[in-house]
Amino acid sequence: MNLSEKFGTKPEPLNIPAKLEAQEAELKQVLADFRSCVHAWSESAFLRPRPAFKAAPHKIWRRAAGWALGCVLVVGGISGGVFERHHQQEMARIAAARQAEQQRLAAQQRAREEEELLAKVDSDVSREVPSAMEPLAFLMADDETR
Repeated sequence: MNLSEKFGTKPEPLNIPAKLEAQEAELKQVLADFRSCVHAWSESAFLRPRPAFKAAPHKIWRRAAGWALGCVLVVGGISGGVFERHHQQEMARIAAARQAEQQRLAAQQRAREEEELLAKVDSDVSREVPSAMEPLAFLMADDETR
């Protein structure tokens, strides 16, 4: 349902007055003039001679300083990684040396304990009389000498 049906009116045909037609023609003329001015300006700007690109000295130094700082950052990052890897290898070598030293000391301790055990067994085996019977053996040895 549209408005004409709702209110019961029929739309009237639009009659554009002559004044509006004149304004529209004037607007078209103004826009055409503006368009031709823009085209003329862009053509003159396009055909204008341009100087060769010449970087300012301070821009060159800025660019060189930027590259130098970038290179320093890259070299610093790489050398930091190399140093960290060397440090980890050195710490692993030190830990391995400590572990080898502890194993060597443990082996020496076991060897010493085995020697003491063998010496005790040897002294126990070399006795003629058990240690509990020594006083009696001593008395008997005195009797044989008399």
